[in-house]
Amino acid sequence: MTRTDTRSSSVVGERDLAAELDRLHALEDVRALKHRYLRCLDTKQWGEFEDCFVPAATGDYNGLVFEDRSALVDYMRTHMGPGLISLHQAHHPEVVVDGDHATGRWYLQDKVIVAEHGFMLEGAAIYDDRYVRTPEGWRIEHTGYRRTYEATYRLADLPGMRVRGPGEHTHV
Repeated sequence: MTRTDTRSSSVVGERDLAAELDRLHALEDVRALKHRYLRCLDTKQWGEFEDCFVPAATGDYNGLVFEDRSALVDYMRTHMGPGLISLHQAHHPEVVVDGDHATGRWYLQDKVIVAEHGFMLEGAAIYDDRYVRTPEGWRIEHTGYRRTYEATYRLADLPGMRVRGPGEHTHV
């Protein structure tokens, strides 16, 4: 191998390493974005929640469809308000990065409690998301899930069940 061949091989190796590092950083950024989306949903941080999406983002939550970010965020702000306690956890990420685009599949476990109406829902679903890298960082281009199951309960049917929300004393 000539000296030129060695340099070419070295340059190619450095490019491959740089591309792999970029892909790994993108994977972490997409994972962090999904977790931020869930945290902001549960803590009702609507400005930060909105920042998770590009303006033209779409959503399809088991048939509840949104054509843009504004409609999606407005719906969540209205229907996931202060009287509602929620827990959304996404597990088992399957994220594929291709340049400035990525896809993600996540297993969701969720619980929603509306104490005022004596109602609780719990379930699971598979999220299928699309992401895009923007000058501001990774953003959600499309999000949505299909349920694997959903169970609803009347809180009155759960003897001894007490529900406390944010800011309430939770230690007995």
